[in-house]
Amino acid sequence: MKKYFTFLKKAFSEEETDYTKISIRSAVLLLAIPMMLEMAMESVFALVDLYFVGHLKESGYAIQTVGLTESILTIIYSIAIGMSMAATAVVARRIGEKNPEQASKSAAQVISVSFVITSILSLFGVIYAQELLILMGSKPEAAVYGKDFTRIMMGSSVIIMLLFLINGIFRGAGNAAIAMKSLWIANIANIILCPILIRGFGPIPTMGLTGAAVATTIGRSTGVLYQLYHIFIADSQVRIKISYFKPDFKLITSIVKIAMPGIFQFVIASCSWIFLAQLVATTGGENASAGYQTALRLMMFFMLPAWGLSNAASTLVGQNMGAGEMLRAEESVMKTVKYNVIFMLVLSLIFLLLGDFLVGFFTEQTEIKSIAKNALHIMSVGFVFYGIGMVTINAFNGAGDTWTPTWLNFFGFWMFQIPLAYILSKYFEMGPKGVFISIPVAETFITIVAFILFKKGKWKLIKV
Repeated sequence: MKKYFTFLKKAFSEEETDYTKISIRSAVLLLAIPMMLEMAMESVFALVDLYFVGHLKESGYAIQTVGLTESILTIIYSIAIGMSMAATAVVARRIGEKNPEQASKSAAQVISVSFVITSILSLFGVIYAQELLILMGSKPEAAVYGKDFTRIMMGSSVIIMLLFLINGIFRGAGNAAIAMKSLWIANIANIILCPILIRGFGPIPTMGLTGAAVATTIGRSTGVLYQLYHIFIADSQVRIKISYFKPDFKLITSIVKIAMPGIFQFVIASCSWIFLAQLVATTGGENASAGYQTALRLMMFFMLPAWGLSNAASTLVGQNMGAGEMLRAEESVMKTVKYNVIFMLVLSLIFLLLGDFLVGFFTEQTEIKSIAKNALHIMSVGFVFYGIGMVTINAFNGAGDTWTPTWLNFFGFWMFQIPLAYILSKYFEMGPKGVFISIPVAETFITIVAFILFKKGKWKLIKV
């Protein structure tokens, strides 16, 4: 027990470790433990909001607004994740080469570019919040009810971007504990503020759905302040100086070459999810939409730790390639696949056996519960394949080969999943159930192709 406790203490500490030298098993677990907890904390934001707004008087409108806004925000998430992917790949490669100064300069350039892009999109979201909700399938009266929530969430896009991006920088450097702790701090603030601002407390008036957006924004901002302290002031491998923000167009070009397909990769996936959400709303109505969004929030809460585990592969591939250890990079991926498959098998059983209980925690409406439970049961069938696919995709990204996953997502989601969902829901008149079925089928297809391409090994030739 003392041995395991010491190992956990090291995983949660901020001490620097050379992951290219220790055993692969230790390297994977030391990175995976804080990364899994970090991703679990990210998903808590949506679940906390969903829990409190699900008990509001207008819970149908509220749940739908939260879900549709999250779907819209996936565009912002896509940019943030795409840029953080480039940051992780470049920083990990430089750390593997034992060049922390260049890693810090690269991090500063990524932050500058991301800040400009996200600010523009944030302004657009603030101005057209109501129109975006209607475009997503919300009824006009529901859009009016939820516009302030969406406006605040879109207005805080820069904060969302920084939270994702800076954590990507820390992960690339191998300091996953800081990334994890920033999400802990953000979530603690959100959990405390959510009931206070939604329901009101003392002199604080009842804000309802809008209060959830304010609480989430303040929570995330607190996490970003913690990140900024560590990246500007604390003593760490990646420490940014103000002079590093001076535009280095050669470095920016190099980063953008990695980031752009990475952004497209997630935009493609995100837009497909937006289309599916709209398809569920139009074929099943308000309750079907609320049920689907409830199922998605639950699924992401449990699956994001698996994504965190797969992030370990990204860091290890980048650092080992930087150190010239190609065989070790591939072995790290296979070891991570093994752990992720075990995790996803357990998750499948939880959803199949406890789906009804989990859904009932967030809503008491019978029809919403029924649809959400049905969605969970269908989507969980493909969880093992999800787990393998996550690790493989992150291995490509960690190597700087962001084009391969981008093309996989394009063909898998847009040329396969969306047509399948449309045909099943519309032509076969299966409604929302047809959409649910298309998800595990498409994810399984993407995983099989991705694994075959990974074993071919062209990713080993990528220069960053």
